[in-house]
This record gives sequence, C-alpha cells and structure tokens, in this order.
Amino acid sequence: MHTKTKAPDPTYTPNWLERMDSRTALAQQLRDRYHRMTSDLGGEAHLSYMQRSLVTRALHLEYFLELEELKLRETPDKFDSGKWTQANNALGGLLNKLGLERQSREVSLDAFVKARK
Repeated sequence: MHTKTKAPDPTYTPNWLERMDSRTALAQQLRDRYHRMTSDLGGEAHLSYMQRSLVTRALHLEYFLELEELKLRETPDKFDSGKWTQANNALGGLLNKLGLERQSREVSLDAFVKARK
C-alpha cells in the first residue's frame, strides 16, 4: 500500500501524481494541470500509455522548475542555474514530443451537458 504524499518526490517516481493526497491544494492544482494538458492533446482517453507517461513527466519537471524559480527569488545563493537549464531543456523536449498545438476532439452534446453539471 502506498502512503499519500503532500508533494511530489524530488526525483521522478512512477505514479507520483496518484500517490498525492488529493485533499491538498497542490495535488488538486497538479491534477488540474494534468487534465488541462491531456485535454489539449485531445483527451486522456485518446492518448497512448507513452503519451500519458510523457505528460506526467512534463508535469513533474514543470513543478521542479517552479521550485527552482522560487529559490532564485527567495534564496538566490541556493539556485542552481545548470539544473534549471537542464530541466527547462528537458521539459521543452517532452512538450515538443507531445505536440504544442491543441488537438480537437469530438464531443457529443450529451457529454458536453454532463461535463457542465
């Protein structure tokens, strides 16, 4: 049994997003980002396993970059520009593989109405 966490592990681990305690604001925000990103790609149901895997890795890198940027603002002496640059380049590569253009998907009127409730 996996214990729930309040934040992602500093290093990427499989299923990190699912292990986060969904009662926390951070988990809710990251899950919202996951759903927005998969929606931009045409919907989670239309994505392959590898595409979903790349999405979670991209989210983890995005979170890491935000933490590093907070360090730059709050404790500049602890900011590692080399790590930030590597992570930023890696994130760019993942996003390029996923595609930076939004993908349209067909939605029935019934599904649209249900989603709005």
